[in-house]
Amino acid sequence: MIVAANLMAMLIQSLTAKLGLATGRDLATLCRERLPRPVTWGLWVQAEAVAIATDLAEIVGGAVALNLLFGVPLPVGGLITAVVAFVLLGAQSRGHRPFERVITGLLLVIGLGFGYTLVGAGVDLGGVAGGMVPSFDGPESLVLATGILGATVMPHVIYVHSALTPGRYGDVVTAGRTHEGRSRLLRAQRIDVLLAMGLAGLVNAAMLVVAAQLFTGSGDQATTLEGVHAGLGDQLGTGAATAFALALLASGFASSSVGTHAGQVVMAGFLKRHIPVLARRLITLTPALAVLVLGGDPTTALVWSQVVLSFGIPFALVPLLWLTSRRDLMGGWVNRRVTTAVGGVVAALIIGLNAHLLIGFVTG
Repeated sequence: MIVAANLMAMLIQSLTAKLGLATGRDLATLCRERLPRPVTWGLWVQAEAVAIATDLAEIVGGAVALNLLFGVPLPVGGLITAVVAFVLLGAQSRGHRPFERVITGLLLVIGLGFGYTLVGAGVDLGGVAGGMVPSFDGPESLVLATGILGATVMPHVIYVHSALTPGRYGDVVTAGRTHEGRSRLLRAQRIDVLLAMGLAGLVNAAMLVVAAQLFTGSGDQATTLEGVHAGLGDQLGTGAATAFALALLASGFASSSVGTHAGQVVMAGFLKRHIPVLARRLITLTPALAVLVLGGDPTTALVWSQVVLSFGIPFALVPLLWLTSRRDLMGGWVNRRVTTAVGGVVAALIIGLNAHLLIGFVTG
């Protein structure tokens, strides 16, 4: 499922970069300009829900990591994660590049952490090859597959990426750079997408390989983050357990920052309005703190928050396909028919998976 989700994400993020580079505007802004107001408001509501779900997952994950590393109570860990993410957002005041460098540094920590555990666990190449074929074994596997899809494609990142691209190249776009010059920039963006999604795919695969290698047949030990941490310590030593917790903490800091930034992008784009970042931070912090204070299971909250992300993908993907297939908007960069067709198939598959899960949930 991870391989399929990464291929989908590569296609979607490539289209997102092309949209921003060809138009100099982000997806949310273009939707506001070209769609009826009720549709725009509906898209904004679901996009905000996606951003809140993202923050919930990452604040909870960061809180669990701080608890595992230092014994910090979960509610306090949630507050610390939120404050650090807010500080990281301050890098934006110096431009997009510093913010990107901060996030890249945190992603490097994540990759090194999970890479360390993978080396310690070893790899069964035959099992890895067999696991590349998507398969479902009951309703729980369907929930996990949907969560993996949401965590990999990440609809909020579609809005952010479309905003970052003109932010980085807006001067050359609005200045009327030649088609050849823009094409070179688009190729560079595609390479960025391939590298970023390739790294994300390797990290996600490393997590699943380690879990399969160490915890298959071990009962309930690997069903929670705390259980995984304890299991890694038992089987690979404290170094692996610490690396896992540090990777989880870096993920919480990085993704929470991006989630808050996504909320700013969608409100500015869909509604042409802004609220202070601190106010947004407090709003998105509330659901996560509620989970932590009321004693909800952090792992369950993480999984279902990613399912919410999966349900948000079509609401970003369908407008993205529609906009990038319009010649009056994209000019010579309009989608080829095969690109639109493949994107349509991807959208249909995601909608079908979400519908199947929803129907199963409603019918019990």
